[in-house]
Amino acid sequence: MLDIALPSSNSAGGNRQVSDGRKSESSGIVVSVALGANIAIAVAKFIAAFATGSSSTMSEAVHSVVDSGNEGLMLIGIKRARKPPDRHHPFGYARELYFWPFVVALALFAGGAVVSVGDGITKILHPERIGSLWINNIVLCAALAFESISWSVAWRHFNRERSNAPLLESLHASKDPNLFVVLFEDSAAILGIIIALAAVNAAKLLDLPVLDGVGSVLIGLLLALTASWLVYETKSLLIGESARSDIVDGTREAIEALPETVRANEVLTVHLGPSDVLVAASIDMRDDITAGHVEETLAKLESSLKQRFPEIMRVFTEVRSSAKDARGPNS
Repeated sequence: MLDIALPSSNSAGGNRQVSDGRKSESSGIVVSVALGANIAIAVAKFIAAFATGSSSTMSEAVHSVVDSGNEGLMLIGIKRARKPPDRHHPFGYARELYFWPFVVALALFAGGAVVSVGDGITKILHPERIGSLWINNIVLCAALAFESISWSVAWRHFNRERSNAPLLESLHASKDPNLFVVLFEDSAAILGIIIALAAVNAAKLLDLPVLDGVGSVLIGLLLALTASWLVYETKSLLIGESARSDIVDGTREAIEALPETVRANEVLTVHLGPSDVLVAASIDMRDDITAGHVEETLAKLESSLKQRFPEIMRVFTEVRSSAKDARGPNS
């Protein structure tokens, strides 16, 4: 029997669009809520920063502007990922969901961390007294409330995806970067507001304006750590991560359970999108079955895999003759 390579059916593209549509709809809600909250927060923070001259509050205002721009980029990615496959992109555009969050992580570092640290160092070297404290505190407390609402929405959607898995394991294993990017951005924003409140009040009450600059530097370092983690996670998705171990193991088990199969030589998987898994498998099959029987068997295999694992959208198989393998490559 000759080697045969059989792709999946043509319905995969349509199924992929439906699956990714549901996933991106959930992500779109989270990102849209965060965008609305950050625009309102940014305006309020700039007003407070100019009114009080606080470096920490200004860093937080810049942080909110960067977050707003980031969420705008993620919405672009969510929209572009819904485009159907075409001649130049036969597997579709689902990886747009991975590219734009990577850009977001870089923007968070360059636009947030670098600016905050630079402004903080300037205020440490040339400290200035802070103006009205109550304006600053009212705005930052309101921002904290808005960020908490946005965070709770992101957390609720993330929990729905992770089920009962441990938090850190779920964050690392998540294939939907839009959810964990918003979750981490909002977490960093909440911590940043707390730092700003502490720094501004300490600078005013202790009459040590240099502490305001210190707060700005701490906010910048927080943003740098957040951006570094996001770059690491989104880079891995962009390069191509394999599917969950239960999908890989379940696929191998399904192949080897077939009476026509001798063994599964190799099972390779890759995420083309959060809900779009491609499977490529090399299978040794008995050499006493016809080509028609092989096609029928693989069609049933593909159908069962997609039913068991809805994330699987395409199955490509390379069928090899067990007798040929037994003879060895030099036979």
